[in-house]
Amino acid sequence: MKLSHFPRVRLAHLPTAIEHLPRLSAHLGGPEIWIKRDDCTGLSTGGNKTRKLEFLMAEAGVAGADIVLTQGATQSNHARQTAAAAAKLGMDCHILLEDRTGSNDINYNQNGNVLLDHLHGASTEKRPSGGDLNAELEVVAEDFRAKGRKPYCIPGGGSNTTGALGYVNAALETVTQLNDSGLDIDHFVTATGSAGTQSGLICGLQLINAHLPLLGIGVRAPQAKQEENVYNLACATAERLGVAGGVPRASVVANCDYIGEGYGLPAPSTLEAIDIFARYEGILLDPVYSAKGGAGLIDLVRQKHFRKGQNILFLHTGGAIALTGYLNYFQ
Repeated sequence: MKLSHFPRVRLAHLPTAIEHLPRLSAHLGGPEIWIKRDDCTGLSTGGNKTRKLEFLMAEAGVAGADIVLTQGATQSNHARQTAAAAAKLGMDCHILLEDRTGSNDINYNQNGNVLLDHLHGASTEKRPSGGDLNAELEVVAEDFRAKGRKPYCIPGGGSNTTGALGYVNAALETVTQLNDSGLDIDHFVTATGSAGTQSGLICGLQLINAHLPLLGIGVRAPQAKQEENVYNLACATAERLGVAGGVPRASVVANCDYIGEGYGLPAPSTLEAIDIFARYEGILLDPVYSAKGGAGLIDLVRQKHFRKGQNILFLHTGGAIALTGYLNYFQ
């Protein structure tokens, strides 16, 4: 497994730190909780998509692209990081923003990630919920080709086998950090949505035989669908790395009990997680991904699924800038 075989452009501040959360651990009265700070990857307030974009933007460069196209929800962390990466590399960026919440709130539609999309120079257009946005990207790409441009399409979340390589690499980085520090982690927990982060981590952990169970806390799809998406992408990524069949189905586990009313709609447990992390550790979670992951972590500790004496590692996927798009939830 040689990641050096794949084109890559360095965009992220790596390795990201692993930190102990003693006050949160004491507050919950269960296991010792640790956090991997992928909110600190450095590109436009950071986040997990930057790792994926190191491989995706390099592939775009090899293809001779002069504009990258991507899609996501209105407050998409991925869209913001793609716009920033394009700006850094001197490419144009065009984004399809899907209205998944139906919100008419001015902060949701113009603040947070949307504001940063435009500050980075990206052009945007809106789409209603429920369409095949990746297919629509190809239609828009044809329009750009007709104008003499050379577009490169990045799927939502950067979640294809190229993007997933970023989290194969993150798995190697994490295990190296744990080995070097002598820290024995019992469970790894992350929010999971478009599947690329969880798929890449599972693929990397399995291929190095890390014996570190990974739990994804779903933010959008039902459990069966989420696990299917993650497993399929993990298998395709392993095959691309030359290790077909390297990901057992049993390694893919998602808990989708904390989605609430739907994607991008904070549940009471989401808001509680934001409050607890902020008040006890000075860490900001976002209301779409990391806070739903945090809500799952908190509840599973309370249920004693994670027990006293264990060490739990939580991957912070970033996105706190989106909080400014959800001001009405914090009045």
